[in-house]
Amino acid sequence: MIVEERMRTYINSLDMGNTPFLEELEQCALESRVPIIRREMQSFIKVLLAIHRPKRVLEVGTAVGFSTLLMCEYGSPDLQITTIENYEKRIPIAKENFRKAGREDQITLLEGDAGEYLKKLDGTFDLIFMDAAKGQYIHWLPDVMRLMHPGSILLSDNVLQEGDLIESHYLVERRNRTIYKRMREYLYELKHCPELLTTILPLGDGAAVSVRTEQKQEGL
Repeated sequence: MIVEERMRTYINSLDMGNTPFLEELEQCALESRVPIIRREMQSFIKVLLAIHRPKRVLEVGTAVGFSTLLMCEYGSPDLQITTIENYEKRIPIAKENFRKAGREDQITLLEGDAGEYLKKLDGTFDLIFMDAAKGQYIHWLPDVMRLMHPGSILLSDNVLQEGDLIESHYLVERRNRTIYKRMREYLYELKHCPELLTTILPLGDGAAVSVRTEQKQEGL
């Protein structure tokens, strides 16, 4: 773990950072103890945006809008993002950050329960970023799959649960066991779904990258 931490520190030291607005927003979020995506995930998303060039993005979990604005900044100029947030105290903060960044025309913020919205959304998205209640990922997956077309990417953040996921069920604190069980089910489904090709990366607190395939891949 010490070696991994030193490697992470070194890799992050090479990072050139973001725009001044995003840097300030990240600092404010950290000082307020608002969870935002880690530096490693920020770099990964930038590269993913450059490779995939999504036009329509769905984000589940807005918080104060940092990752939303990061994707606006480093994605295509015509990128459109639909983002869902259920925590009432953070919604006005996110709205104000979108206004300050001048990105309101690119962002549609849906206020309320993600599970309900996912059932109502139609069409498909080029990229879906899951960064909300981890215990709900498995329940949301059927609707998320419906919103993906062949070639769509599903990026799921924080899937390794600070290392808990590799531990025995009995070594996990009782209050975390439900999330532990559901996340294991979620990762199993991602890896065994015949319509997805998934890799799980030890990036930050773990990330799963899934691509909707053209057709069912027998034997995968």
